[in-house]
Amino acid sequence: MLPEKKIIDFVARHHVLTLATISESGAPYCAACFYAYDKATAAFIFTSDPATRHAQMMAENERVAASIVLETRVVGKVQGLQITGYAKQACEQDRLTYLKSFPYAVVADLHLWRLEADFLKLTDNTLGFGKKLIWQRQE
Repeated sequence: MLPEKKIIDFVARHHVLTLATISESGAPYCAACFYAYDKATAAFIFTSDPATRHAQMMAENERVAASIVLETRVVGKVQGLQITGYAKQACEQDRLTYLKSFPYAVVADLHLWRLEADFLKLTDNTLGFGKKLIWQRQE
């Protein structure tokens, strides 16, 4: 079962997520990444050079978390998505998904990753204060 439409619509209105990684030794790190979303698999496709700290950490420990937020000071408009999942090497289809969202990246030397979400929690105050929509992957 895929995430409900309100979650997918929120993801579609944004293009940057904050990725949180953790090393084997337990050191945390975060990085902002442009993403494309694969609705069919509930996966976030992003690029990151293998030399970056967070890419090295993902190579050590594929378990990651991420967030996407709407910046606002209006309490009634607060929205944010919390994500957990696994970071894996992307496939050719993921490349096409990413380039559809960011066509100028075709000239770049892309090293793509895929965050396969297993949990999504959207907090959406436009639906009522503190309203949460939760999706969890069923195996």
